This record gives sequence, structure tokens and C-alpha cells, in this order.
Amino acid sequence: MGSGIIGTGVSGLHAAQFGLQTTEHNIANANTPGYTRQRTIQASNPGLLTGAGFLGQGTRVATIERVYSRFMTEQVDRSQSSVSQLDSYYAQIKQIDNMLGDASAGLAPALQEFFSSVDQVAANPSQLATRQSMVSTAQALSARYQALGDQLAQMNDSINGEITGSVAEINSYAEQIATLNQQIGVAEASTGQPANDLQDSRDQLVFELNKRIKTTTTHNDDGSYNVFIGNGQQLVVGSHVMSIATTPSSSDPSRLLVGLKTAAGVQELPESVIKGGSLGGLLAFRSESLDRASNELGRNAVSLALTFNAQSALGQDLLGQSQLTAAPTSFTPQFFSVSAPVVTSSTTNPPGSPAVIAEFITPPPFNGNFYTDLGSSDYRLSSDGTSVTLTRLSDKRQWNGADLAAINTQLASDPQGFSLDPSPTLLADSSYLIQPTHDAARKISVNPVLAADPRLIPAAGPLRTAAGTSNTGTATISAGSVGPGYAAAVEPGFPAAVDKLPLTLIFQGGASPTLRNFPPGARVSVNGAAPTTITARTDSIPYTSGANITLAGPVATTPPSGFTFAISGLPNNGDTFVIGRNSAATADGRNALALGQLQTQDTMSGKTASLQEAYAQLVSEIGNKTRQVQVTGETQRILLEQAQSSRDSLSGVNLDEEAANLIRYQQAYQASAKAMQIGASLFDTILQIAAG
Repeated sequence: MGSGIIGTGVSGLHAAQFGLQTTEHNIANANTPGYTRQRTIQASNPGLLTGAGFLGQGTRVATIERVYSRFMTEQVDRSQSSVSQLDSYYAQIKQIDNMLGDASAGLAPALQEFFSSVDQVAANPSQLATRQSMVSTAQALSARYQALGDQLAQMNDSINGEITGSVAEINSYAEQIATLNQQIGVAEASTGQPANDLQDSRDQLVFELNKRIKTTTTHNDDGSYNVFIGNGQQLVVGSHVMSIATTPSSSDPSRLLVGLKTAAGVQELPESVIKGGSLGGLLAFRSESLDRASNELGRNAVSLALTFNAQSALGQDLLGQSQLTAAPTSFTPQFFSVSAPVVTSSTTNPPGSPAVIAEFITPPPFNGNFYTDLGSSDYRLSSDGTSVTLTRLSDKRQWNGADLAAINTQLASDPQGFSLDPSPTLLADSSYLIQPTHDAARKISVNPVLAADPRLIPAAGPLRTAAGTSNTGTATISAGSVGPGYAAAVEPGFPAAVDKLPLTLIFQGGASPTLRNFPPGARVSVNGAAPTTITARTDSIPYTSGANITLAGPVATTPPSGFTFAISGLPNNGDTFVIGRNSAATADGRNALALGQLQTQDTMSGKTASLQEAYAQLVSEIGNKTRQVQVTGETQRILLEQAQSSRDSLSGVNLDEEAANLIRYQQAYQASAKAMQIGASLFDTILQIAAG
């Protein structure tokens, strides 16, 4: 009987001792990241059969387990992945928001100052000081575009560096998880008991890994984890690691992508499959916001340059030079210089693939000015050997044709602001990335010839009109306006040895009044109707007071473009109206006035937005996205705190509870020791009786 009592007491001592040690272990690790509270699981020892039934033989500690919920842990991991992604995204986009929206360092004040100086030239075209001021503000505007573009480019370079760092950290965590998988497998296989502390370390590594990239895990029978990223790409399988790496994009070598290391090299992963964590945030920011900001800023710069140059080409400088000048090469209409669309051949293109060249479309005339159809998307051009496909990457809109010429034909009816050189024949399985505006803001500049001599700014109109000095009627002729092709319109066949200007139109009265004496070859349109071709000076057109008469250029446009004027009133038979060169026009600022109107005209987005409006829309979009990411991040952080609180309420160490456990196990220890003392005393009594 004494032996049974002592053995039972010893088992109770051991159980209480294990409980005390486990409780002390919990207390010591109360502040250890990732630690899960542990507890002892006791079981009764098998009873001893006696005549009176089974007699208890004490207790044993069956195992020491973690108070753990896989569901709660995975919920925390998912929430942390989302928080890290949004934090990473917000840290980046906040920089763009501050940069573009700055009241002094943004683009808006530079645009305002530039167009104010253009208006000053329109008001005082003969003053060199105002012209020099226009050049200076144009250079400042170009510098502002360049500075903003450089900052965006630097952010792209910085993201490449951060992607490299994140990939290195992910691989490090993957290696550590694989090592722990092996250690846990060995420990649990040899003992049959869970390796609690190793499992906690592994779960903490998975938690840290989710700060970098979203993962999913599966559990194997041997206690190891499999870790997957993206759309199920393996990262860790048991004790094996499938490392990831950075690799230059095959379509754009300046852009680092994430890929899986394989025996054949690095296999690119689409950016869209990398979700969660700081890496997912970086990639999402780059594709959603940084690329758009760069493209939009470049689109603004290109639209300014193209429309300003197009209107500038219709003017006359202070030296009297214009498109009508006998030596037109001395005329300098290009006020801004801007780079052509960038076309990058894929590194996977077949050998011998030709280069592809893209160029901007000359802005069409609109409402007295010009506009562009440029969008903010990049494009992919590909060939399967029998047909060519152009894909707008922002919305996957496609144009298909047999060759590049066929693509250009489609773009003529659905303009995108650029065209392709139709001469190359694309090889099968070739691909090209077309970026019309991505880097354009960094490359806009003021024409150095104009900057060196402000007199060359085409501020005046190239033509002037006048009613004949001997007219007897009351009709007047408007100053008129010029459009593309005006030089060939007023002087058919220009340039030619014979100057056809001035052009004197003669009014012919009668029941059906007309105007005649147009030069042979001229194309005359009335109120936008299809032009009539003049074959002889005696050909005439009907006269209607106030009608817009256009001497149309050789290129058919709707409405016809060239030189447009109106004669209003009651002319008498034989009255004349003269159209001639605008000689000695030092005080004429008509073209500068038209240049200034580009600030408020809808010159962008296919005649739907002005330069200022398009930039304001970009600032608004970035601001709204910044606020959205911030608010979403705050909400997700609350969800993370709730998930952590739920997990910690189950798995975390509560010091008050552990203190109570210490007392409980202490009392159990003391009680077991007392039972052993009683058993020893009884055994001594038996020995004394036997000795007596």
C-alpha cells in the first residue's frame, strides 16, 4: 500500500513540476513575438486490478500543446499582408500627391506664368523685353516638366531597388522556413511530440513573410508547411525552396519584374499575380499610379508642344518671315522640342526583327486652335506572322490588320495621337512596347534657335486684308485667320517663281452677285462646304454678306482649312478686296493671341480638356487615390488589430492567469509531496510492526 501511495505521489509531483515549468516558460516568453501559450495535458495512468476493482496509479503528462488556432493565425497573416501592401502603396503615392499638388512646385503655376507671358507678347509684340520674358517662362515651364518627370523616373529607379531588397528578404525567410520544416520533422518523428517552440518560430517567419508578400500555406502529415505565392507558385515545399529573383522585363528592360528561378533561368511572373505585402504594394503602385502619372505628365507636355508648335507655324516673326517666305528654311516655327514615342523591342523577339518607329500625328485644327488625341496608355504591338495586333494596355482595346499600314488605316478613324512607320515587316512571335508619352516630360525643351533670338517668335499673322481704296460700296473684309495649308491655299503651287500675292478679289454685282479673280488652282469653300476648284480668273463664287470664305489648302479636311475671311455689307460693282502679305507687321500680335488661347481651349483628350484641366484631373486622381489608400489602410489596420486581439485572447500569455496557475501547480506539488510523506510514514509503521 505504501508503494502505491508513494508512486502515485511521485506521478503527481512530476505532473505539477511539468505544469510549473510550462507556466514559467509562458511567463518568460510573454513578450516574445510569435510565441503561443502552452499548457500541459494530463492523463490518468492505467489502474491496477484488485479484488475490489481497479486501483488508480496516479497521473502522467500526455503532451505539452500550444493553445493554437490555425484559422486565427492565418487570418492575422492575411490582414498583415493587406496592411503592409497598403502602407507600401501609401508611402509611395503620397510622394506623388505632394509633388504634383504643390502650389508652388507643381506644374499649374508654371503653365499660368508661361501663358501670361504669351498674352504680354500678344499685347506688345514689338517689344523685345516681352518676347524675352516669354522665352524665359517657356524655359522655366520646360524645366518644371523635366523636374517632375525626373522625380517620377527616380521613383521608378527607387522601386527597382526596393523590389530587389524585398526579393532578397523573401528568399531569406523561405530558407529559414524550409530549415525549420526539416528540424520540426526530425524532432516530431523521433519523439512523437509536437515541437512547439520550433512551430512558433516558423509561424512567426510566415507572419514576417506576409509583410513582404501574400502567402498561402498547406500542412503536411510530417508537420512541415508548404508555402505558396501568387496564383499558387511554390515558394517552400517541405525542406525545399524555390527561390524567386528579379529580372528585367523582356518588354521594358528598365523595369524590374519578379520571377521564379528555374533550371532554364528566371521565369517572369506577371505583376498582377504578386499580391499583398510591401512587394505587392510596390508593384501595384507602379502599375496603377506611377505609370499613369508619368504618362499623363508626358501627355500634357507633348500636347502643349505639338499644339503650340502647330499654331506657331501659322504665324510670322518680327523679321517678316513665315511659311510664305521665299526661303522658308529661315522660318523657325517649332517653339518646343519633344521626343518621339518610344518603341522598345522585346528581348525575346526573333533574330533579325526590324525596328519599329512611331511618330506623333500633327494636331488637327479645332475651333481656331489645335488638339491631340493622345491618351495616357502604353501599347503593345505584336505579330503572329500573318497579322499584326496593336493593343492598348489600359483597357485591352485592339486594332488588327495584315500589316502596319493596315493598323495606320484603322488609327486614322480611331486616332490615338500617333502613327507607325508602315515599312517594316514584322516577324512571327515578335512584340514591341510603344510608350508615346511615358518619358516625354523629361525631354521637352525650348527650341535653342528661338531662345537665342526672341525676334523669331511668330507672334504676327502672315496675311492682311483690306478693302480697295477706291471702293464705292460699304462692304468690309475681316482680318481673316489662317489654318494648316494656308500658304498653298493663297498661292496655289507655292513655292513658285511667280509671287501670286497680293490677291485682289473683285465684286461683280447683278441679280446673282459674285466674287471673281481667284488664282487658277485655288480651292474656294463657302461656309465650310466642299471646295470649288478655280480654273481661270473669270471663275466666280456666289457672294453672301457675312459668309465665311475659305481658300482651302491642298489637303482635304472637314471643314476645309487654309485662309478664311468674310466680306460683309453692300459692295458696289467693281469693288475690290485685297489679300496680301503682312509686311512690316511689328505691332501685330494675332498669332500670339491664338497661342495664348491654347491655355483655355480643349486641346487634349480629343477636344474634351484643356492643358490646365487635364493636369488638374491628374492631381485630383492622385489625391483621391492617396486618400483612398490611406482610408483603406486605416480600416485594414483596425481589422488586423481585431484579428490579433482574437488570436491573443486564445493564444497569448495572460500574466494574471499564469500567476494563478503557479499557485495551482504549487498547491498540487505540495499536496503530492504530503501524500508521499504520509505513504512514507505508513511504510515506516509497517516496518516497525514487522521488526517487533
